[in-house]
Amino acid sequence: MLIGRETTKNQLAKQAGISLNIMNCLKREERIVEQTTEKTCISLGCRAGNILAFIPESQQ
Repeated sequence: MLIGRETTKNQLAKQAGISLNIMNCLKREERIVEQTTEKTCISLGCRAGNILAFIPESQQ
């Protein structure tokens, strides 16, 4: 979602009120809490489906 925007990871983290550690978890596709998704989507003006993909544990 940051591609094509003039926003850095640091700027998004600050704007969304989340830590850089959480941003790195997103980048590595690790589990995060719902609040993080909500804050990120509000900051980017998008929906959760734009930044997340559901992968059942049986397929991991």
